[in-house]
This record gives sequence, C-alpha cells and structure tokens, in this order.
Amino acid sequence: MRIAVIDGQGGSIGRAIVEKLRRELPEDVEIIALGTNAIATSSMIKAGANEAATGENAIVYNVHKVDVIMGTISVVVANSMSGELTTLMAKAISESPARKLLLPLNRCNIEIVGVDKSEPLPHLIDSAVEAVGKSLKMDKKSGYE
Repeated sequence: MRIAVIDGQGGSIGRAIVEKLRRELPEDVEIIALGTNAIATSSMIKAGANEAATGENAIVYNVHKVDVIMGTISVVVANSMSGELTTLMAKAISESPARKLLLPLNRCNIEIVGVDKSEPLPHLIDSAVEAVGKSLKMDKKSGYE
C-alpha cells in the first residue's frame, strides 16, 4: 500500500500524520510525503516518510500513483494554505482514484456540517490512521500484496 500525505506551510499536521502512520502500520506500507513547500516536505521526511517530493508538479504527478491520500480538507480546495495549494493541485487530488482520508479542519472557510468540532487534532489523526489500517486489512484479505 502506498499512502501520500500532503501538507504545506510548516508541515506540522503532515508530520503528525506520518509519525502516527509509521508507528501503527506495518513497515511495508510506503509513505510518500508531498509538500507544497520544502519546509513541509522536510518536516514529513524527519517524521519517517519513505519518499518525498515538493511542489505543484510533484503533487500532480504522484497523487495518481498512490492508494490513499491523507491531509486536511484544504488539500482539495484551490488557493488554500495561504495560496500554497494551487488549482492544479486541488484538481489532481480531487480527481485521483486514491481513497482520500481528510481531516475536517476549518482553515479554508469550509465547515463540514455534522462533524464534531470538539475533537482535537490528535484524535482526528488517530481516526484517519485507523481507517487506513482497516483498508490495509481488507486489501490483504482480497489478495493485495
């Protein structure tokens, strides 16, 4: 299984996701850090990503080569992350056939109605990593290698 973690700005959310994935999932799960900038990418590499790439072309190219995409809801919103996430990035991520596990953080003026706003970020990351683990188990049962 190949998981892309996408983040921008300082990369702290992406770093937290990568750290949790690395602790909870088997070693053969490949984690690709995709940063909108070098600082975010570097932060995710330090957290344990197997591969990394930075910028618009890297994100557009790689999101079609992974099984799961993780990040915040802002990764599908053009011009989010203070303009770091471009229209092409948002389009490529949205159109990728990969399963998207996105954290519902309201930083791009989008509110997901029905989501408990009181959940702290670490709990949201735990839930997202748990969903990846369930997907991995289902894939292995169906013959995924």
